[in-house]
Amino acid sequence: MAGPRVTVNPDAVIDAALTLFAQYGYHGTALSQIAELLGVRTPSLYNHMRSKQELLRTIVDRTTAGVLADFHAAVADVTDPAERLRRATLVYARRHATHRREAIIVNRDTASLDEPDRSALQDRRREHEHALRRLISDGAAAGVFHVDSPALASFAIREMCVSIARWFREDGPMDVAAVADQYSRFALRIAGHTSSRTP
Repeated sequence: MAGPRVTVNPDAVIDAALTLFAQYGYHGTALSQIAELLGVRTPSLYNHMRSKQELLRTIVDRTTAGVLADFHAAVADVTDPAERLRRATLVYARRHATHRREAIIVNRDTASLDEPDRSALQDRRREHEHALRRLISDGAAAGVFHVDSPALASFAIREMCVSIARWFREDGPMDVAAVADQYSRFALRIAGHTSSRTP
């Protein structure tokens, strides 16, 4: 049975794809399901998109670009390594709480992209990973962080934040700001920032 009819435009198609890809996976979602959610016939979708693959590419492109923009804006003009890491983690945690569908899709379905999009967008994800790793390495070199492996610390912080998309609920006991703040404190501890261990 078709869902309630909505105004169909490219943004509405992306939103429907976000909901279904997050729930069923890219390969588990048919264009007919997207059309049903929008209350239109499947051929009508082609007035607003070229293919299911294009929908996935758009979602991953927008999301990875947003992650990088968040990071650079958060650490711009901040020199203290601990504050840079705190801010970088705050925005990364917040994004995974407020863009849960996008986070689930990017972390599960990016490998389903065709080339050259897959490599280009995976490179963008690695750019964020390497930027966070350099931030921790610079802090360790300055004696602010005490960690054996900045790479492992970066991986742990990123994976910790990614998990928020799987469990966070808007009606849960903690709001987005509280979760992001707690995770930023966890990140400082992972990086071995001694003062972060104090209450």
